[in-house]
Amino acid sequence: MFDLISSAYAQAPAGATQSPFVSFIPFVLIFLVMYFLMIRPQKKRIQEEQNFLTKLSHGDEVYTKSGILGKITGIAEKVVTLEVEGGTRLKVLKSHIGGSTSQLFAEPTKK
Repeated sequence: MFDLISSAYAQAPAGATQSPFVSFIPFVLIFLVMYFLMIRPQKKRIQEEQNFLTKLSHGDEVYTKSGILGKITGIAEKVVTLEVEGGTRLKVLKSHIGGSTSQLFAEPTKK
């Protein structure tokens, strides 16, 4: 019984001698697709966000990622002071600034 199984494994199908590099082609193709569909756009989005955060200045009206709208009254290295309705001031981490309020209230373009 064991002789039959071992002889079956010993026989190789005809024409099965392919290069080991050919077996890596699907993995390379999957990586390339993942890179162009996921990794590259994410890097671009992060770079745009970092550029926006470095260009913040006093008086800019921004919103936070948690949904608070306010005007920048102070900027430190990692903390931004926002003035919200009624003169209330909030200290928010700079990394939690979501964007400019002009992006929120921009007029939609008609096609």
